[in-house]
Order: sequence, then C-alpha cells, then structure tokens
Amino acid sequence: MTPATCQVALPIPADKPYEYLIPASMADRVEPGARVVVPVRSQQMIGVVLDLSRSSKAGLKQVLLAPDQRPILSAGLLDLARWLSGYYLAPIGLSLRAMMPSALWGRSRLIAQLRDPTAAPGGASRDIIRLIERSGGRIGATQLSRKLHRPVWEPLQRLARVGAVTLETEPPDLGPRQRKERILVLTTRLPSLMERENVFGKARRQREAYEAVEAMGGEVAVSHLREKGGFSSAVLKALVERNVARIEERSRDRDFLENVVPSRHPQPINAQIDAISDIHALEPGKSALLFGVTASGKTLVYLEALRPEIEKGSSAIILVPEIALTPQTISRVYGALGDTVAILHSRLSDGERADAWRSLASGERRVAVGTRSAIFAPVQRLAAIVVDEEHDTSYKHGESPRYHARDVAMRRGIIEGAKVILASATPSLETWARESITVISLPQRITEQPLPEVSLLDLRHEPRVSGSGAVPWTKTLDVAVDAELAAGNQIILLLNRRGFANFLQCPECGSVCECPQCSISLTVHRTPEGLRCHYCGHTEPVPMACGQCGHPIQRARGMGTQSLEHWLAERFPTARLARMDADTTSGKWSHRKIFDAVARGDVDILFGTQMIAKGLDFPQVTLVGVIDADTALHLPDFRSAERTFQLIAQVAGRAGRGRLGGRVLIQTRNPIHYALEAAAKHDFPGFSQRELAMRESPAYPPHVGLVNVVVSGLNEVAVADGAVKVSEWLRGLVSTRADATMDVIGPAPAPLARIKRRWRWHMMLRGTNRQLLDRVTRYAAVRAPFTREGPVRVVFDRDPVSVL
Repeated sequence: MTPATCQVALPIPADKPYEYLIPASMADRVEPGARVVVPVRSQQMIGVVLDLSRSSKAGLKQVLLAPDQRPILSAGLLDLARWLSGYYLAPIGLSLRAMMPSALWGRSRLIAQLRDPTAAPGGASRDIIRLIERSGGRIGATQLSRKLHRPVWEPLQRLARVGAVTLETEPPDLGPRQRKERILVLTTRLPSLMERENVFGKARRQREAYEAVEAMGGEVAVSHLREKGGFSSAVLKALVERNVARIEERSRDRDFLENVVPSRHPQPINAQIDAISDIHALEPGKSALLFGVTASGKTLVYLEALRPEIEKGSSAIILVPEIALTPQTISRVYGALGDTVAILHSRLSDGERADAWRSLASGERRVAVGTRSAIFAPVQRLAAIVVDEEHDTSYKHGESPRYHARDVAMRRGIIEGAKVILASATPSLETWARESITVISLPQRITEQPLPEVSLLDLRHEPRVSGSGAVPWTKTLDVAVDAELAAGNQIILLLNRRGFANFLQCPECGSVCECPQCSISLTVHRTPEGLRCHYCGHTEPVPMACGQCGHPIQRARGMGTQSLEHWLAERFPTARLARMDADTTSGKWSHRKIFDAVARGDVDILFGTQMIAKGLDFPQVTLVGVIDADTALHLPDFRSAERTFQLIAQVAGRAGRGRLGGRVLIQTRNPIHYALEAAAKHDFPGFSQRELAMRESPAYPPHVGLVNVVVSGLNEVAVADGAVKVSEWLRGLVSTRADATMDVIGPAPAPLARIKRRWRWHMMLRGTNRQLLDRVTRYAAVRAPFTREGPVRVVFDRDPVSVL
C-alpha cells in the first residue's frame, strides 16, 4: 500500500510546502491544521499540516512528533491562510506564522562544539574556529553567523567532515506550558463543633484555615491562603497530615481580566435599538458599516448585537486599532458579555498569548478582543467580527504577509458565515464607496448633546503667548485652557509628533543630525536625553558640538510632545499632566494606568499623539485643543487629506461627551483647506464627496486597485538600476497580459529614500479591473527581477495604506 504522507508548511519563505511520511503511531493526530515537528536538513522545526495524501516518492523523511491532542487550526482558518497567501503574495508558511502566536513556533538550534582545532584548514574556517574557541568551545550557528556577518552553514559542514567540530541539534521548544497551581481541597466534612474540637484541639490556626477554605467552597489556591489569609505552609501541610485536606496541582491559564473593572452597561435608546435590529437582520457572511457620529453609542450597539450570539454559545472577535483602546474596550465587553473574554495583543508575554490562544481554541473563552492579529483568533462557532475604528491605518501589517485586518475580517466572515461590523465615525473611503456594504447610521449623540463647537485658529495671524518657543501656543487657546482648569474640568491636547524637537541644527553651517541608516533627521528627546530615529530605533547622544564645523552651540528645531510637556508644566504649574505617546506607554499596562488616572479625575490635561484621538470616553473633558493640525496635511501621500480629516474629527469627538458640553480649538496655517473645514463642521459626507472627486484624476483608490512595488538594497546605485529594470519588465508584462485598464507609474525614489540602511525606490501597478490586477500581480510576484533573495529585493504591497 502507498505510504501515507502529509504536506507541511514551515514558517520560512519557501515557495511550496514540504512532504513527510506519517508514522502509523501518529496517524490519528496528523491531520490538516495540526502542528508537527519535522526534520529540516540537520535541524528540527515545527510546521502545520496542510493536506494528507499518499505518495510513492523515495527518500521522504518521517514526522517526528505531533505535540497537540487536536488540530491547532480549524478548516476555516486554513482556508483563510490560503487566501491570505494568495492575495497578499506571501508564502503559505509566512501567512501561517503571522496567524499564530510566536510561542507556538519552535525552532531547533544547531550547536557547533569544538573537537580538534588543528584539523581546520586556513582562511575563513580558521576565523570560525577562533570564534568558537573564544566562546568557550561551544556556540550556536545563528550566533556565530551574526558575529561573523556572513552565513556559516556550509563552512561548518566542511569543518564537521574533517573532524574539527561536531554539530548537534537542540530540539525545538513546543511553546510555553500552561501554568500549574496548587489547590488545597477539603476531603473530610466536620459539620459539628464537637468534631472540629476533637480533630484540631488547640491547633487554632489549622482550624481557622479549615474554616476559611470551607467558607470559600471547599477548595482554594494555596497561594491565596498564604498571601491573603496569612496561613503558613506548615499550617496547610498539617491539614493534609490530619487527613482533612489534600493538595492538588492543576493547570491554570493566566487571568485575562485581572484588575479589570467591568463598565456599567446602559440600556440602548431608540436609535440604537433600530441599529441593533439592522445588525440582527444582516445575513451571515455579509458586512455592515456602523456609521455614527462620535459619542453616538456605536460600542453599545455592537455589544448588544453580539449578546444573544454569545448567550447561545457562539463566539465573536472584536478588533481595536491601538493597544491604548484595549483597556476601555475590555472593560465594556466585560460589563456587557461577562468573563468570556480573552485578550490578544503584542504587549502580552509569549505565555499570555499562548494561554489566550488555547482558551479560545478550546471554547473556554468565546470573545477575542485585541489588535490587528486578533483577527486570526481560533474561536469556535464564529458568529460576528467587529472592526472598531475601521479606518485606522494600524490595521495594515507592515511585513509579509502585508495584510489589512479589515479586509481579512470580511474574507473570514465569508468563509465562516459570520457577520462583519465595521464601526467608525470617519470611515475609510474604500469602505464608504463599497456598494456591497450595508450602511447603518447613528446621526445623533446618545446624550442628545450637540456635537462640540469647533473653531479654526489661523497660526499665521493669531497672537501667541510670549515664551512658548517652538510650541505654537495662541492666546485664544491659552485663555480657554486657563478657564477650564479654573472650572475643574479636563482638557485633551493633541500633538501628533513625539520627542522634544524635530531635529538638531547647527546655527553656523546649517547641518542637521541625520540617522546613519535612514533618510531622515534624528528627533531630539529629553527623557531620556538623546537623538532617536523613529523608523529604525537608532539612538545616539546629543553632540556637544557640530560634527561638520565644530561649532559648540546646536539648536533644536520644531517641537514634539516632550517640548509641549515642558511648556505646559511652566505655564500651568498646578495642573496635573499626563503625556501619552510611544515613549510613555512602552509598559504592558501603561495605557490602562494613564486612562484610569484620567477617569478618576487625577489628571487635568491629557496630551499626546494620535493614540488619544479615538475611542476614549471621558465625560469631564470639555476642551480639546489641536496644537498643530498641519503635521500630516502635506505629506507626499494621496491619503494625507483623508488622514488629517479623520484625526481632527476623531479628537474633536472627545469633547463635550458629558452634560457640561465642550468645544474644540484647532490651530492651523491653512484654515481654508477642505479637510479642516469639513472636520470643523463634523461633515464626513461632504468631505468624502470632495475627496472622492479629487481622486478621479489622477485615479487613486477607491476608484482603482493599487499595488506599491518597492525595490530596496544596501547599494544606492544598484537599487536605482534595479528599479528601472523592474519597471521595464512590468511595463512589458502589462502590455502583453493586460489592457488599457492597467498601467505602471514610476519608478522614482521613495519619499523616505532610506530606511534601516536600505535604499528604496518604488513604482505602482494601478488598474480599474481588480481581477486582472490580481492575476498580473500574482504572476509578477514570483517572476519579476529580484523576487528571490539577493542584494536587491522587490516587494509587492497589495492595497497599501502608505506610499512613503
């Protein structure tokens, strides 16, 4: 009989899956969606089974291990992985790697052990031997390659053949195990006082411990008894020795809702009830846009729409764009749907993510709440997916596969028959223009408060407060902040730029400190002090003198949230400040701590970048100020006006959500720009009509499909030449395989010409026939010049959200 085999996808950029024999002893566990440990060259890796088959190929290796009791991915998620791989032009293994927590992907280590250094030949082999000697005679191949800055696989094989080293493989880690917890369980009932007196006598603490466990249901965690009850290990051990209790060790998942206080869940009003009914009427697999002004109660609507599905035992996924929104969303979901929630986002530890994944896969938890990657949560009986703030660009993944979570959600909804709810007060134009999406409107705030009054302050003419330096602080904004502080109200200030200053410049020769790896100036930071690149993370100390001319004085130009903090502390010394940007929220629960402080009234002025602009509900906020609305308005990106409108409209919506009302002050040098005028009027339909007309000629999404083709490499000239070669190849392909509905734009240097030491050129494939664009792009992604690994690399980005 032909042996049973399986196709296995590995988390590497391989074009095709690998084929392995299935041992008879594992036949019941090796099935599609299951993890398996397989040999790959001289190491072992974890892969995912895609298909089963029978093969007569000679020399196939066997599956080594099937570590899980059941498949880790459902048939629906496997179908989604295949679609993800095809649409976003990524190897299936990389698509699966993006879908699962990294802790579930183990990889073995190849270890080089020094055996006979005299047997090594000279040249590069001698360098390897010397480095192994300096490392104590034993080193991992990956670490060795990193230190030598070159591949070492082939040289190590040669050294092993001549007996200079031995190579051994450490097996892969199968991921963090579930936590174990010791539980004290009462085994003997002592209902009468006489019985307790006979058993415990004068052992008062033992009796107190027994009665404490009895009062808590007969079993309690040992750690709880010791930490909260104050009972020593000796007291608990004595209960076991008296045969009235035993200690069991049980698996315990990490507590997803630790320290989360459920929000009060209000009753929906008439407009919300109508919207809930519209969602209930939505057919499985269909999508709806929940389009409502800020504070119209969109969250309550989708939670109420989910409630009957969860009560029936079905599951749901709720996506939020920022980790910053997770605490408030978790609190609201907890209040509405109970403790069925698991959290998935990048700030969790490997163990926490693995626990959340397991709890959702087992059905123990049925609501996944998280950022972009939570769209792949392995929930059972998926009934609905919510994409909150669906317009947000953080739903786009920056590495292969370069997926957009909103579009993945809609595809998963089709595959698994789940309703998809896209919620936003400022929808993306791609969503707004899609005819297949039902629009459910909430035009009024639930409190019946009017939307806040918005004023545009012209920075070219508005008088400024003396001493504000680089911070454009107008007298109008100053008076408004002072008045709200005096009234005991709260204020939100938006400045969408981190750091203390944009750049450091020599006043003598004009040179600017730039990142050595990116085509961008280094941002000045004060806490901690230094110069930092916000693209690659490069840091260096602030120079004492100009590196070009030696001039001793350097001047900081521009501003950021740190300089705003410095100004606010000087201007309003009694105000309690909280800064929220990527520098202050690096800790796991730092977002929650800041928001909790604001909710308690311990913060007077909350200021920061775009993470404070959306989804937050603080009724005491009566004033919102936008320090500089122009930071993204003139970027070389066709979506710059749309992003500016969305950011301003969203942050404006944080004001006046309570009975006190509120107002918004927007500082700009271009108050007649249509994006700012529409944001001031809370007029999304008017903005969308104007913007859609602007994108008709030249044509940009949503009128056309777009693929950004980026050519990059370490050599500037080679990249430029490569970009020309790729563009000529693409034009030849379009002329023979496409028609007039498709064209190639470019090539040209990317607006950010160098990132992480790699020079970048780009061009665009554009077409109104999206199916034709899809076919041509798939063909090009595997056949165009430089699609293989090499010094020059080409990347095809489907549906880009940024072309910088």
